[in-house]
Amino acid sequence: MSSTKFSSTFARIGAASAALLAPAVAFAQEAAPAAAEAAAAAPVPDKGDTAFMFLCTILVLFMLVPGLALFYGGLVRAKNMLSVLMQCTVVGASIMLVWVIYGYSFAFGGSTNAFFGGTAKLFLSGVTMDSTAATFSDAVIPEYIFIMFQMTFAAITPALIVGAFAERIKFSASILFCILWVTFVYFPIAHMVWDANGLIFGWGAFDFAGGTVVHINAGVAGLIGAIMVGKRTGYGKDMMAPHSMTLTMVGAAMLWVGWFGFNAGSNLEASGGAMLATVNTFIATAAAIVSWAFVESLTRGKSSMLGAASGMIAGLVAITPAAGIVGPMGAIVMGLIVSPLCYFFVSVVKNKFGYDDTADVFGVHGVGGLFGALATGIFASSSLGGIGYAEGVTMGAQFFTQVKAVLVTLVWCGVGSAILYKITDVIVGLRVPVEAEREGLDLASHGEAAYHS
Repeated sequence: MSSTKFSSTFARIGAASAALLAPAVAFAQEAAPAAAEAAAAAPVPDKGDTAFMFLCTILVLFMLVPGLALFYGGLVRAKNMLSVLMQCTVVGASIMLVWVIYGYSFAFGGSTNAFFGGTAKLFLSGVTMDSTAATFSDAVIPEYIFIMFQMTFAAITPALIVGAFAERIKFSASILFCILWVTFVYFPIAHMVWDANGLIFGWGAFDFAGGTVVHINAGVAGLIGAIMVGKRTGYGKDMMAPHSMTLTMVGAAMLWVGWFGFNAGSNLEASGGAMLATVNTFIATAAAIVSWAFVESLTRGKSSMLGAASGMIAGLVAITPAAGIVGPMGAIVMGLIVSPLCYFFVSVVKNKFGYDDTADVFGVHGVGGLFGALATGIFASSSLGGIGYAEGVTMGAQFFTQVKAVLVTLVWCGVGSAILYKITDVIVGLRVPVEAEREGLDLASHGEAAYHS
């Protein structure tokens, strides 16, 4: 073939190829800007927000171990110290596993159901290093950090219940009950309150960091547990004073420090809302400590370290649902009011009705959570320094919404907890034998002692 013919043939092939490829080239030229535009539009997690949420997550873990464990451990008798430490530790660890297997999906699985998050994210299906979770603005954070932050909430909430029936429950019963409880009580309530598709979220109820989900939930479950498990052997006759107020103070202080992660982290971003939650967590707690000490000095003539520690927790509980919603002066008022309410329940109501709530879980978390949830609806008002209400919502309407949220939590948790205690009793039994209780659960249940003479 001559060079001329070869050139002519090659030119025809090139022209034909160009004609065939033209649509693909055109598509690629159109697709490239579209892909670039989509990539540019995809929100990227801010490294500062991510680091902030990582810190807050670790702080909430610090609340559980060693904070809550030491706080409760100091409140029981020396022979039961390790049993409380073990229950807090193993309950927390068990729920962490449950959370990633199905809890996250049940609470935040994307279902449009008002009570249940669905099964789409069982075993963390679809979660990758690149998947994100939305915050309250247009920002996002890595989905993994949102999962872990919520995991610490799910882990500490049932551990709070442990204090109500401490010193007489079987170790196996405490673990089994807490796993059942998070499955049928905590996860649905968390979905209802914090998921955009949830029933209570849809009502517009305020619960910034868990007044209903954590504290009312745990407090009510603790009260029912104290009643259904029964009183400690010798209750009202034997000396059952806390064996170490020193450790209780250390644990309470750890809880206060960790609570900054609990409250500020619920903002999901390192922004002004997180700083509002932080200042409120400082001053509401301070006000509650002073208030409890003052009430004790009036009623008993002396202010106790136990009272100061109790006031510390009461203030933290009360401000939890309101942390990023009320103003600083409103937070002080809430702190001043909550301590007398909780003090009345732990010193008067408990004695009158005779239930044995070992660590006053209901008196502090239940009552403090109830007060905080309702007071949030009032002090959220911009006229009282809060962030204000949604357009067209009045203080009365918001307060009524808070009441509805509280009532749903009380009924769901109350009925569910009673059933689950009964199921646990049928499966493994709730109480240790009287001999084991007298010996102490450290030796009877775990074969070791916290202290050696």
